Amino acid sequence: MPPIRLLIAEDDRQIAEIQRRFVQRLEQVELCGIAHTLADAREQAEVLQPDLILLDVYFPDGSGLDLLRELRASDNSTDIILITAAKEVETLRTALRGGVFDYILKPLVFERLEEAINRFRDHLARLSTLKHLGQDEVDAILPRNSGDTHHDQNHRLPKGIDVITLDKIRELIAGGKPWSAEEVGSAMGASRTTARRYLEYMTGTGTLVAEVSYGSIGRPERRYRMQRPPS
Repeated sequence: MPPIRLLIAEDDRQIAEIQRRFVQRLEQVELCGIAHTLADAREQAEVLQPDLILLDVYFPDGSGLDLLRELRASDNSTDIILITAAKEVETLRTALRGGVFDYILKPLVFERLEEAINRFRDHLARLSTLKHLGQDEVDAILPRNSGDTHHDQNHRLPKGIDVITLDKIRELIAGGKPWSAEEVGSAMGASRTTARRYLEYMTGTGTLVAEVSYGSIGRPERRYRMQRPPS
């Protein structure tokens, strides 16, 4: 398959730079443009015809949801992954009605973006190899709940993440106190790097919350705790 041609549409230049660096780490992805205004995103989407847009919602000159509606109304084939701080349920509903491929809350974590891009790549691959359309083929392509078995959960997880280890970390952190990656790795008999990979993935999916604390020598350290349910 050819590389995925991707456009970043993000008004905050620092966040856009972080996204650019993340995209550079992804395999078979070609960054074709970066837009910092809605007008620029609209123009680049029309001219460059990217396969995928990483789209923010809030722009100084409008809403990314307006661009989503325009693309769908014009039958544009570009797919959208919303990357946004918008946590309103109505924003999510609007995005789903507009046919977004994924919806990722800020702050963006590389592993969560990698997971979304891998699923998008698999989605394109399945479409490109279809010879005929039956119910099994439709079910394989449309997003759907596939049950709670470990096999199904592992199928949806990004490379390097398995559901058994995720369950162990959930049990470990369920007590409520914040844990560092080093503490989690030590408790599980794993390296700090491995523990951090899982912790950052769980932060990106909203299972955990990451907080920055400062040790006795003033060095910042990320500590993780379970996401508290809304009151």
